Amino acid sequence: MGDDTVKGHDTIRVWFVGAGPGDPELLTIKGQRIIAGADLVLYAGSLVPPEVVACAHAGAQVADSSSMTLEETHALMRDTVRRGGTVARVHTGDPALYGATREQMRLLDADGIAYGVVPGVTAAFAAAAQACVSFTAPEVTQSLVITRLEGRTPVPERERLRALAAHGSALAIYLSAATPERLRDELLAAGVAPETCVLAAHRVGWPDGSHVMTTVQALAETMSETGYSRQTVFLVLPGETGPETVSRLYDETFAHGWREAR
Repeated sequence: MGDDTVKGHDTIRVWFVGAGPGDPELLTIKGQRIIAGADLVLYAGSLVPPEVVACAHAGAQVADSSSMTLEETHALMRDTVRRGGTVARVHTGDPALYGATREQMRLLDADGIAYGVVPGVTAAFAAAAQACVSFTAPEVTQSLVITRLEGRTPVPERERLRALAAHGSALAIYLSAATPERLRDELLAAGVAPETCVLAAHRVGWPDGSHVMTTVQALAETMSETGYSRQTVFLVLPGETGPETVSRLYDETFAHGWREAR
């Protein structure tokens, strides 16, 4: 089964393409190829810069879905496919994370339209790369939780930030910049140390993007000073203030399948 087929060997006519966080150079080669060959390029202009879809061919329809409803975006995709065309449905970051793809896929299923997904770089990983930090640290934390505060979109009770943060692992917190005081209070209530490092990254990958390192205790004050609001991701990084530990992978006394212990 090739890249352009799915279960049942149907030809894929709609691709959900992860655009990455905003930097056109963080778009995957496969994603760029699909956008360049698509007859309809449908992207959310509020989150995806036009430069990301600038590789669309001259005859393609390039449409900003920011003001559209689910039914309107589906109608555009369905009609393009029925005319024999292909679609690149371009989502910010990675489509599997806060991408609202499930409801779009259900409508495509109902119309018998085959689709596929191209992963993208999500903002948390781009932010960590930009700041040269790591989510994991030997003997400090080996886990990463990706979550958000409850807002207009509810969060299941068992997944409330206070409960997840109590594990002490690294956190990537999306869609929560509107209430930094609440974010700080939830982290402190969970037992996260006030001095724990927090990276606040705003519009990661965009030309005007920036980031700042702060602490849990100073989080709200920092957000007020920077003016960061929408499109901010928070990385809670216990490893940054933890003890200086070293991975055993390169320890000469540590044997593994490629090296004997010395």
